[in-house]
Amino acid sequence: MNHPVTEAYEDITGADEAVRDREARNGVRHMVSLSMTKVADGLIDPKLVLSWLAGALGAPAALVGLLVPIREAGALLPQILLAGWVQSRTRRKWIWVIGSAGQGAAALAIVAIALTMDGLAAGLALCGALAVLAVSRAACSVSFKDILGKTVQKTRRGAVTGIAGSTASIAVLIFAGLLLSGLLRDVTPVIVAIALAAGLWVAAATLFSTLEEQPSDDTTNTTVDLTPLKEDSQFRLFIAVRGLLTVTALAPPYFVLLGGGQSALQGLGALLLASAAAAFAGSYVWGRLSDQSSRRVLFLSGLLAAGFATLAVLAELGGWAETLWVIPGILFFFMLSYQGVRSARSVYLVDMSPEDARSSYAALANTAIGVLLLITGAFGGLLALAGPVVALTGFAVLSLIGGVLALRLDEVETG
Repeated sequence: MNHPVTEAYEDITGADEAVRDREARNGVRHMVSLSMTKVADGLIDPKLVLSWLAGALGAPAALVGLLVPIREAGALLPQILLAGWVQSRTRRKWIWVIGSAGQGAAALAIVAIALTMDGLAAGLALCGALAVLAVSRAACSVSFKDILGKTVQKTRRGAVTGIAGSTASIAVLIFAGLLLSGLLRDVTPVIVAIALAAGLWVAAATLFSTLEEQPSDDTTNTTVDLTPLKEDSQFRLFIAVRGLLTVTALAPPYFVLLGGGQSALQGLGALLLASAAAAFAGSYVWGRLSDQSSRRVLFLSGLLAAGFATLAVLAELGGWAETLWVIPGILFFFMLSYQGVRSARSVYLVDMSPEDARSSYAALANTAIGVLLLITGAFGGLLALAGPVVALTGFAVLSLIGGVLALRLDEVETG
């Protein structure tokens, strides 16, 4: 007959092992699902693939120019409306599943548009399908951080997202290489790539539905709590830092303009290649460093972005930009800093947010960033009227301010 203390210890040990096993299984599901969706994102990138496709279908330039704003704003601005709905669900994984399946359906619609339409009709239909895709992505984004916080322990979350980013970037590197090779001049391979993206989103939704998520407390509150913006000064500071560092997402096209002598398709292909290579090289490393101190990663990434933006400006002014390898090389390191910002901002928000308010924090932050992206994008557009050198100089200043401001954030990866 076992002693009661021994039995109690065995019960506790068994429970701990069950929790670890469940977390390990969930970690794999997270990594595989995220890898598939990140590959899909690369295959349907509005900055590259959809813009090229719209042009090939004869869509008006004005509609082609709307694709990126629709994608970015549509993925962020609705989140404040979706957060209350997410918090009212006891199992939030189904929100992510719906969002991923919705992106797959929108991608299939884009395939159908490419096969049956052209001209103005194709442009309008592409914008509509992309709006659906963006809103579906918003559902995934507003629910994911909460789900990640519930199913994977602190200090391991950055590794989960980092491994997914590095794994997915391999596929995007292959796609970028094909794009740069000139093999994708015909529209058919691009349509096939988008169809593959649709399949990956649906597969990710299917896998994610098997996630072992413990139920959250029931709540009838379906409105977003605005209290964090009013009372949490660190949250406001985080939004300011993240808003300033959005320039790391907006600056890369201006790097391509510095190179000169490349066709638009080749230039965007080089951008995709640099981005994918940086994601492969940096996602896991930045993820692990973010688990130790996401605040320091934000600081370091801001400084690196400012430094390489400045280096690109000096290369242009010094006449080095005409050398083929100079701008792509600088761009790679700049995109490496962008990957650091992406990893750290995600980990910091999850780790700083109260467990019962992660969805509200994520929605408020992302909605604010959606507005700031529009403002920063307009600021960059105004600077670009004077040329890419002026735009990159402005972005370098904002990156520097954002990085330094990150030092005022609290450490949240302790305890």
